[in-house]
Amino acid sequence: MKNGKLQVAVIGCGGIANQKHLPALKGQADKCDMVAFCDIKVERAEKAAKEYGVPGAKVYTDYNELLKDGDIDVVHVCTPNVAHSPITVAAFEAGKHVMCEKPMAHNTEAAQKMMDAWKKSGKKFTIGYQNRFRPDTQTLHKACEEGALGDIYFAKAHAVRRRAVPTWGVFPDKSQQGGGPLIDIGTHALDITLWMMDNYKPVSVMGSVFEKLGHLPEATEGNMFGPWDPETYEVEDSAFGYIKMENGATIFLESAWALNVKESREAATTLCGTKAGAELIGGMSHAGYDLIFNKTSFGKLTEEKLSEGGTVAFFEGEGAGEPKDLECAQWLDAIINDKEPLVKPEQAFVVTQILDAIYRSAAEGREIKLNQ
Repeated sequence: MKNGKLQVAVIGCGGIANQKHLPALKGQADKCDMVAFCDIKVERAEKAAKEYGVPGAKVYTDYNELLKDGDIDVVHVCTPNVAHSPITVAAFEAGKHVMCEKPMAHNTEAAQKMMDAWKKSGKKFTIGYQNRFRPDTQTLHKACEEGALGDIYFAKAHAVRRRAVPTWGVFPDKSQQGGGPLIDIGTHALDITLWMMDNYKPVSVMGSVFEKLGHLPEATEGNMFGPWDPETYEVEDSAFGYIKMENGATIFLESAWALNVKESREAATTLCGTKAGAELIGGMSHAGYDLIFNKTSFGKLTEEKLSEGGTVAFFEGEGAGEPKDLECAQWLDAIINDKEPLVKPEQAFVVTQILDAIYRSAAEGREIKLNQ
């Protein structure tokens, strides 16, 4: 730390850095200074340094050079998925704390390298699953912790878009991302679901991966982000997984950037327990997120929906803030106060392990056994 503040570097100054990490870090100016920026396109790093950096902030195109700076305490990795592992490993070897954007890695082998480097480093490590910080997910997690749903034995993880294929950056590039909607948005839905169940012991996975719409020119019509290029589209347009856990619990994961359905959800979950059920409904077809509990009361089947809290003029209330800001604040606090971050590396590793198994199952046409 310098002048009582963490010295932060950002590697990868593209979309997710500008939409999430940079503004969130700027909002924590009492805890950190942004002192270094790295991107293979120097103009992006220069722009980020100008808009968010402290006076004299350094600009790099080689992350290895950035990591030589002994004054840097924390690194945020905001690159395409396949670069997560080598950069994170190098950062730990250089003695830095690391927040890596989701998913942890593009496959299990790469994620394991990150875990090994972290355990040797003695530093803090977390993955950017900001959807855990939404008010609805926080409320549902509290209910699950207190046993309101009982034993959660079946769940659905929802990450389905009707037509919202990202048309910028490297999203359709399999060599850079490792996959499409499953690894991009399916990862959020699975993270939420596992976190609610507090169950991180998968034993088998069956997967189906489809490349049906991505290469059809007519399928691009109505896409939220404009038509994509079917000729350069290299990843799946939808993927599905059937996951069995050690205790017999079962999860169905659905993910799609393009799927001919009327109802679409994203970063949502359905939980079925022995005492009650719950649904987080939101994303895509919905303006916001609703949390609905279902159970039996007074001999009848009932549904319970949380009411809007409302606000007081000029005062947002305790715990108010965007998920990205709450995520960033707790991460920096975890470093400063030597606490565990909310998103633990072990949990994020299991998410990557399952996603990787879905891809493998679909490619090999068989069930994939895990942790046996």
